[in-house]
Amino acid sequence: MYKFLRSVLFSFDPEKVHYFSMNALKSLCSIGFIRNIIKGMFQPKGNIQFSMFNLPFSNRVGLGAGFDKNALYLDEVDAMGFGFVEIGTVTPLPQEGNEKPRLFRLPADKALINRMGFNNDGMEVITERLRQWRIGNGKWQVGDTPGTRQPVPGIRHRVSRLIIGGNIGKNKLTPNEFAWMDYEKCFTSLHPYVDYFVVNVSSPNTPGLRELQEKEALRKILTVLQTRNSQLATPKPLLLKIAPDLTNEQIDDVMDLAMEIKLDGLVACNTTLDRSTLSQHSMVKCEKIGIGGLSGLPAKKRSTEIVAYISDKTNGRLPIIASGGIFTAADAKEKINAGASLVQVWTGFIYEGPAIVKNICRELT
Repeated sequence: MYKFLRSVLFSFDPEKVHYFSMNALKSLCSIGFIRNIIKGMFQPKGNIQFSMFNLPFSNRVGLGAGFDKNALYLDEVDAMGFGFVEIGTVTPLPQEGNEKPRLFRLPADKALINRMGFNNDGMEVITERLRQWRIGNGKWQVGDTPGTRQPVPGIRHRVSRLIIGGNIGKNKLTPNEFAWMDYEKCFTSLHPYVDYFVVNVSSPNTPGLRELQEKEALRKILTVLQTRNSQLATPKPLLLKIAPDLTNEQIDDVMDLAMEIKLDGLVACNTTLDRSTLSQHSMVKCEKIGIGGLSGLPAKKRSTEIVAYISDKTNGRLPIIASGGIFTAADAKEKINAGASLVQVWTGFIYEGPAIVKNICRELT
């Protein structure tokens, strides 16, 4: 059924299809009995909970950052069975992002290229949206519930199984020497309403952003965030998302810094600029598409290599959320066997459809 629907949807602009599909799903989920049908169809069964960062993940499969940039589809993500979702990347000020078109399919390789450019509604709007979601519409209870491990004093929380990560970045016009201020603003604003944070300095679509992966620039950002985190009553897990295009020496620097600053983990990996694994058909399309980050099946091998490298070098002491080329349970197992604790899908969700979480979890039990 989904293959037929996908063939129809793939006839239209990818970004427009994304919002059309999710808004249609949102409308359906607003009808109670239809939402229950969707949950019955797609939520995985069995005892597949997983604990990490002192958070109770209902399963190991999450939806990566960039899919629900503005925290608009949390109920829908929950209904489809995801154990967690990263909203964002969130920046202090709203951004339109890069010029359209900026999202492209490469079906021959089960891949996507994007150059979105951190388009989002900004931290104030997204923070308020998260606050409203946490309160819910009569679907809440007092105190600590799954998905809200550190409740905000005086706020009554929605009962939800969904763990929410906040992926944070800097505005395009913010100079790199002041980038730490943008990250701190987003961290402080979102802190009461997300369960963990991911620092994004690895997107290839914001000019100069990847320069922040250099050790000293990164040290400044992470030190500020860890200091701020330690001052709060309920510190949240802090992770760093890295690029797959780093050399082993650069990864070594990141690991050393992560252990020194006592980061809670790494997300490996972001999209890649490497096109060497693409088929000839897709290479021709890429020449017309131009720049952008590549995700999907071609990113699978390098992502797994980096997960294994980090796990081996740190003796498994640095938790890893794996992202890159995960379409099936076999792909997820490959990442977990390499040393990952959790996995994220994005491009795989587009190609495999809403049953992807259920299908992966069925074989992970």
